[in-house]
Amino acid sequence: MTNTFDPIAVVVDWLDACKERRLHDLLDLYDTSASVRCACEGVHQGREELAHYWSTRLQRAVPHAFGLSELAPDGDGIRPGVALDYIAYDGTPVHIRFQFTMAGKVAATVCRRSGKVA
Repeated sequence: MTNTFDPIAVVVDWLDACKERRLHDLLDLYDTSASVRCACEGVHQGREELAHYWSTRLQRAVPHAFGLSELAPDGDGIRPGVALDYIAYDGTPVHIRFQFTMAGKVAATVCRRSGKVA
């Protein structure tokens, strides 16, 4: 089975939605049962929890938030994935790994603070 989507393009769309504070567009990139696992805040799962998680971050974002540092494919050979280093809503560097459904929706992300600087 081949992928009919570009996982890198999905992550670029994710960054653009974050930069432009477009919560609805951001949430549409996630699968309805998607999870966000944050090293500093635990797990958030499902559309309602993701909406709360992201709405507060988009509202409090610093002007230079969501700047790209590094972007690369990061799949396990079965499921497509992407690794991203970027500037978080609060201006700190973050490393996040994306996993996708076969339909091209974000299935899960795992993030942690990063030592990298943009």
